[in-house]
Amino acid sequence: MPLTRPLNPARRRAAVGSTAAAALLLSGCGADVATDGKKSEKVTVKRCGEPVEYTTPKRTVAYEGGSADKLFSLGLTKHVHGYVMPPANPPVSESPWASEYAKVKKLSDDLLNKELVVDAKADFVVAGWNSGFSDQRGITPEILDKLKIQSFMHTESCYNYPKSPEKKPPFEALYTDLERLGKIFKAEEKAEKVVQGLREREKAVASKAPKGDPPPVFLYDSGTDQPFTAGNQVPPNDIIEKAGGRNVFSKLDERWAQVNWESVTKAEPEVVIILDYGDKPATKKIDFLKKSPQTRELPAVKKDNFFILDYNEGISGPRNIDGLERFGTYMRNLAH
Repeated sequence: MPLTRPLNPARRRAAVGSTAAAALLLSGCGADVATDGKKSEKVTVKRCGEPVEYTTPKRTVAYEGGSADKLFSLGLTKHVHGYVMPPANPPVSESPWASEYAKVKKLSDDLLNKELVVDAKADFVVAGWNSGFSDQRGITPEILDKLKIQSFMHTESCYNYPKSPEKKPPFEALYTDLERLGKIFKAEEKAEKVVQGLREREKAVASKAPKGDPPPVFLYDSGTDQPFTAGNQVPPNDIIEKAGGRNVFSKLDERWAQVNWESVTKAEPEVVIILDYGDKPATKKIDFLKKSPQTRELPAVKKDNFFILDYNEGISGPRNIDGLERFGTYMRNLAH
């Protein structure tokens, strides 16, 4: 599972004028622009729930596909110095922004760390809490603040950030990130268009979702003794619900969490979503579910109702909506 939860069993994962009205308008949107009678390069945007003052970054380091995709989707490639892509991520050549990845440096295929960021002379780091940023690995926003390196955390991951927790539905967290990044890079108009397009695609899928009782859906991330799955604080929960399904662990007020097979069996899922990693192929997970005495009699397994969700469709990023559209089509076909 994405390195957005602890104890992962495997290695992962504008300046504006000085009018008070303009300042008030922006503060209502979660950003304030410094106003001193002249144009200013500084803008205040929330990092999780904490207001942080930013200057426009020029050497950004992005951790994982979700971070890089958000930046590339906003047309910010020239501000990106490089990316860190651990083994869980599928090849960047499969990304809709493969040409943009090719224009920047691959800095590492390991986990994010402070030394890498310093060596890259980064002035901005984009990652999630308990994924790229980690107390245990000694790279946190607070540590980077002291090094005069700016940072930005995925809103989806702020739910369990100890300093300034922030809780939003996963898709809303995605849109919030794009809007906030747009403000930081003074690309608000582009961000507004991107978010509008994603919202329209989301609504289109939801409007065509099958009627009636939503079939129970179990997301299988990883784990054999005990499975890891998606609670209601990560994108797959929204993907399942908007497409017309019901996440069997939707009442789990967590992000990625460990459960037990008994609870999966009791839920009798009609569909199993397999999260497909670069280093943990979906085919092996399906084979395990078909052979395990704990899962081989599940309705979804007996009917071969498996849907493969790409890793970058499951972690916070614009490809969440690609996953939603594909799963929406799957659910409509299943209903006929």
